[in-house]
This record gives sequence, structure tokens and C-alpha cells, in this order.
Amino acid sequence: MKMSLPKDPMMLLSVINTKLRDYYKSLDLLCEDLQVDPNEIKEILQGIGYEYNEKLNKFV
Repeated sequence: MKMSLPKDPMMLLSVINTKLRDYYKSLDLLCEDLQVDPNEIKEILQGIGYEYNEKLNKFV
């Protein structure tokens, strides 16, 4: 089942970083599990100045 993620970029940032911290070892695993496109998330969060850092496994 595809998860509905927040439309607001700041809320999306919070949800994604929390899930990465607590449940997933990578953005790809999170996106695969939630059935969402990682590029779409990256694009939205780049729009508010955040980039995914693989080493830290979060958007910074």
C-alpha cells in the first residue's frame, strides 16, 4: 500500500528524517517500502535547501 506523505515540505522533511533515523538504513529502502519515488522526495526537499546525505542517512 502506498503511503500518503505530507504535502508541506517541512513536514515531509520531519517525517522522512524520523523514519530514516528510526526504521531504515537508506532512503532507497524507505522509498521501496513506502512505494514512493526517491527522486520526487529529493526534488521537493532540495526546493527548501536540503540534500540527502548517504553517510548520515538523513536530509541536511
